[in-house]
Amino acid sequence: MLHSKVAPAAKREAFRARLASGELIRMPGAFNPLSARLIEDKGFEGVYISGAVLSADLGLPDIGLTTLTEVAQRAGQIARVTDLPALVDADTGFGEPMNVARSVQILEDAGLAGMHLEDQVNPKRCGHLDGKQVVDDDTALKRIRAAVEARRDPNFLIMARTDIRGIEGLSAAVDRAKMLVDAGADAIFPEAMASLEEFAAVRAAVDVPVLANMTEFGKSELFTTRQLAALGINIVIFPVSLLRLAMGAAERGLDALAAEGTLAGEVPTMQTRARLYELVDYAGYSDFDAGIYTFDLRDNRA
Repeated sequence: MLHSKVAPAAKREAFRARLASGELIRMPGAFNPLSARLIEDKGFEGVYISGAVLSADLGLPDIGLTTLTEVAQRAGQIARVTDLPALVDADTGFGEPMNVARSVQILEDAGLAGMHLEDQVNPKRCGHLDGKQVVDDDTALKRIRAAVEARRDPNFLIMARTDIRGIEGLSAAVDRAKMLVDAGADAIFPEAMASLEEFAAVRAAVDVPVLANMTEFGKSELFTTRQLAALGINIVIFPVSLLRLAMGAAERGLDALAAEGTLAGEVPTMQTRARLYELVDYAGYSDFDAGIYTFDLRDNRA
């Protein structure tokens, strides 16, 4: 009922322990708090909060237009409703190294288990689009050092994302990943890898957890969780997948409504009222105070 009963510090500790185990952590992207509840209900190990999704939710392209306040507020809403650790996309840190430091503390306060920072030039671009630019080594390392120095909970994960592979190639990505780890990054997110062999090269180059981004319509093939686990990848994200599924279903439904004047034919594909009530725990609220919450859940047209 209400929010998760697991404190943020406990989620971070559990996240670190799971990473240390070497098991693959599957983190589908939540596009709102309810979808985070569903991710937990379906047995996944973590929740990812994508900058592209947060931008799209505001009707904006993923080009660095969202603010720290917007990201922290929405990410906090998502993190608070699930017992799972939530990892958030912090883009380039919302400014210079001092801004990065503040971003870390704001996101800690919002209850996130970790964040990732990228090495793109501001304003950034989607990692799977052409025309990206990355900052020089010194700037990239300053961002990570500022983040590490600013955090208060040592279990808050500072992940470094590098987009350099799409610009200078795999060798440059491996070299930058090593430098980012030396600067204090707890984990590495090599963006837009072209093959399993490229993921394996990054995995072999660093001794910290490595994340694989399995986004649809991107530069990477959609490798299976079994393939990635066999390489020793530690985290796999599916950042925009649930939003794409939901919006695809919404578009088909609106087309049917426009064409037929009714959604009667779409009802079998909809989430039932009973299932929605289960996810939001109506029964828990009813039990909490029967003197106030007097609604009856027995006849909800399941």
